[in-house]
Amino acid sequence: MLIKKRPSWALSHSDVTPESVYLDRRRFMGGMVAAALAGAGVPRLVDAAALPIQGESLEFTAMPGFSTDEEKTPYEDVTRYNNFYEFGTGKGDPAQYADEMSVDPWSVIVEGECDRPGTYALEDLVRPHDYQERIYRLRCVEAWSMVIPWIGIPLADMLKRFEPNSRAKYVYFETLHDPDQMRAQRSLFSTIDWPYQEGLRMDEAMNELSFMAVGLYGKTLPKQNGAPMRLVVPWKYGFKSIKSIVKIRFQEERPKTTWEMIAPQEYGFYANVNPEVDHPRWSQKRERRLPSGLLSPNWMETRKFNGYGEQVAHLYKGMDLTKYY
Repeated sequence: MLIKKRPSWALSHSDVTPESVYLDRRRFMGGMVAAALAGAGVPRLVDAAALPIQGESLEFTAMPGFSTDEEKTPYEDVTRYNNFYEFGTGKGDPAQYADEMSVDPWSVIVEGECDRPGTYALEDLVRPHDYQERIYRLRCVEAWSMVIPWIGIPLADMLKRFEPNSRAKYVYFETLHDPDQMRAQRSLFSTIDWPYQEGLRMDEAMNELSFMAVGLYGKTLPKQNGAPMRLVVPWKYGFKSIKSIVKIRFQEERPKTTWEMIAPQEYGFYANVNPEVDHPRWSQKRERRLPSGLLSPNWMETRKFNGYGEQVAHLYKGMDLTKYY
């Protein structure tokens, strides 16, 4: 019998925060019955037959092996303090302007080194899978951090459906480019060459931690957080977790990524959280966990790989992480 060692950061099922502490869960599926099952440690299995409209609740399976006992960042902070440069450079700009974007209908182009390329409707991408909840730390390269309960599916499960071939060494992702809906994309002063682009090595993309999120805090993703689907790679700085994805490409050559093209001396392709490698303009040894007040900032020590080294350090064995930052 195969016995899998529980990660050091994992919780038992009964330790997962009860749904009663979640904000605005009035329409959470299952009501008191689901709450009772959760308290008893019984997972909630779902059929993701369709994605609810914006703001509606999602059914999900609580995943205690992908959790943390750290206090979750309040919903208001998660949804009002964002980097989503398509809507502006201010932290409040995405929440203010993201409603100008339509996410229904939504489709994703899949191309490159795979046997099942095509254009897939969002519903077809998520329909075969049960939603999971994973509570991950998010560490921004700007030295602030959050703890967010994401809802979604393992990235590997989605990518396997496209049957990548042996030449697929990397996965490229692209954000929606629509200046009519994303006001910062039509700015004459933008330093970004749209659309926003990101990428992972195949082994990174297939790692058990990599996650495609369609919701948070039990609801569908708010637009300012990357609706209707975004990547979550918790051991890397937040800019790797690309939002509002419209294209996935399997390719043999390493893709160029947006921030790497803008400032390669500051933002490398790998972008692994590493307190031993400072940003050229600030230290990465500490982070400010939100919420955090001006007079009482909530500073804490940053952990290598954002605390997920047990799951991902082997991916970089033998690599000089000061060179491949």
